[in-house]
Amino acid sequence: MPNRTQLELRPCDLEALLPEGHRARLVWGWVMRADLSGMYALIRAVEGGSGRTPIAPEILFALWLYATLEGVGSARAVARLTQEHDAYRWICGGVQVNYHTLADFRTAHGKALDALLTDSVAALLAVGAVTLKRVAQDGIRIRASAGAASFRRGETLERCLEEARAQVEHLKHQCEDDPGAATRRQQAARERAAREREERIEQALKRLPQMAEIKTKQGKKAETARVSTTDAEATVMKMADGGYRPAYNGQFVSDTASQVIVGVEAATAGTDMAQLTPMIEQVSDRYEQQPAEWLVDGGYPAHEQLEEAAASTIVYAPVPKPKDADTDPHLAKAGDSEAVAAWRERMGTDEAKDIYKERAATAECVNAQARERGLTRLRVRGTPKVRCVLLLHALAHNLMRPLALAPELLGYGRGASVEPAMAT
Repeated sequence: MPNRTQLELRPCDLEALLPEGHRARLVWGWVMRADLSGMYALIRAVEGGSGRTPIAPEILFALWLYATLEGVGSARAVARLTQEHDAYRWICGGVQVNYHTLADFRTAHGKALDALLTDSVAALLAVGAVTLKRVAQDGIRIRASAGAASFRRGETLERCLEEARAQVEHLKHQCEDDPGAATRRQQAARERAAREREERIEQALKRLPQMAEIKTKQGKKAETARVSTTDAEATVMKMADGGYRPAYNGQFVSDTASQVIVGVEAATAGTDMAQLTPMIEQVSDRYEQQPAEWLVDGGYPAHEQLEEAAASTIVYAPVPKPKDADTDPHLAKAGDSEAVAAWRERMGTDEAKDIYKERAATAECVNAQARERGLTRLRVRGTPKVRCVLLLHALAHNLMRPLALAPELLGYGRGASVEPAMAT
């Protein structure tokens, strides 16, 4: 009978753990081609100076890209997998990584991740895999790292702020009166937690006037505005299942021909109505060219947005159904501007209807893949950090697209860990 308790020593190198063409090898090959100078610029412990030798950004970046593709979004889970899973161990190559380092890295390189998205799409543009002739935009509601019970009105926020400040002062005096009451690490952790709570409440109070203005526009009393003490920028939104929860509105713009994500943004508004023009400007600034056609759903076409977008692209969006069933929605109305009238007339043609069918096939597919990779609930707080998570998902998504579009950019089929030459 088998004896599975017998200890065995098996000589094995990390290189032999993964087969040729494994996804982790593809991720590493892509990372080695990427320009990570923006990540290296933030490293303070350099040669000739003081400090512990830092972990190479290539390792941390590759770990997060691979974890995103595998649907792992927790820093603690990734750190555990670097000890248990062969693919993560292969990426680390014997370097020890802890969850705190992983968590900090994910949200500390927003500018570098943004530049990498631009560079990766530009490489696909250069080889003709992406054309930017026609793009589709859609929002994805992502559950925020805040509970519904964390939302407070102005008076309660003021009271919570006083309590938080009192707690900070109490911990300071406690340490001075009895230094031996707790270890230095425990005391530092308590003071840090109290300071962070105080800062979050202050951020909530700063955002309160903005939420009060929104309530006023909705015809409600400004005093009913509430803000979360956990994540001040989280907003209660209507989710895909019809319920209302604290969330962020992630915006993805994708090329319809290739399904490559070309634009990313994290919005705090629960509606897509004002998200069209900012994304058009972002894509234009990134690639210095404007898509000829822009596809969006019925939540985007505000008249002001259509008028602004008309100068740079052709917008395809469904026309709302009129209250009167006998009214033709594709005929210009008396108060319509030239851009709005042209949009109504355009959407009444068969050609526009055929073009618009590509929106769901592109945007909905991209959003569905993001959800399959775990983009359903955020583990970070604040718009800048949420945007970093969205950029990681966009980069991970785009990393896999060249397998079908331009496999030479990944060096597909080459050796396992040999550093590839830079793609031109």
